[in-house]
Amino acid sequence: MRFNGQVTRKSRKKKRKLLPLLIPAFIIAIALFIYFINARLTPIYVDYAEVQTQRIASHVINKAINSRTVNVLDVNDIIVNVPNDSKGMIKFNTEIINRASAEIHGLVEAHLQQAESGNLAILPTEEIEFDPQAMESGEGVVFFVPLAQAANIPLLGNLGPKIPIRFHVIGQVQSTIDTKISEFGINNALVEVNILLTVNVQIIVPLATKQSVVTQRIPVAMGLIQSTVPQIYTTGSGNPPSVEVPAPPVKEE
Repeated sequence: MRFNGQVTRKSRKKKRKLLPLLIPAFIIAIALFIYFINARLTPIYVDYAEVQTQRIASHVINKAINSRTVNVLDVNDIIVNVPNDSKGMIKFNTEIINRASAEIHGLVEAHLQQAESGNLAILPTEEIEFDPQAMESGEGVVFFVPLAQAANIPLLGNLGPKIPIRFHVIGQVQSTIDTKISEFGINNALVEVNILLTVNVQIIVPLATKQSVVTQRIPVAMGLIQSTVPQIYTTGSGNPPSVEVPAPPVKEE
């Protein structure tokens, strides 16, 4: 009996000596497991965060565009005929185009600033959960994404921990005028004048960050410019004329 008692005491002493070593080892194992899981999942929810950021920024830009005082103009409103030109040369009214560009630029910048300050009225709150308190404190646009949703696990749906994601605009919104003229019918042209907006954003997720660019094309004016139909129309390939338009009869005096 004494022998058994001594063995029990020795085993207890060994356990007591091993206990201080097991606790740190257990904590380190948990930390390594969490780090491993996070390293595997980080690229997944970084990409998901970029998609959501593009979606939110596009929603805010569309809100800004819808608040414009002037909708898409007719192309004839921005065209100026060149006088004393027998060929009917035209040019764009840059004053009207620049005025529309400045209005769009200012509206988009103002709406993005309101979104970062926590104005939920211009954000898609029905589809995404935002953190208005963090946004009011100047942390940018902050929203939550369930881990299962970011990892594309349909069985879990919106369950699991929620990942806080935030983004903020870097620098100023850049806008450039983009014109496109395409052939339409016989001696006609379809003219489009657009404003190309570029917004640089910084996306921040736990233990990772990424820069992304949001671009959107805003129409300013579009329409069809009709010119005089020539008497002979060819395809330009050296073949015989494909369309021949008879000349109007000359009136005799």
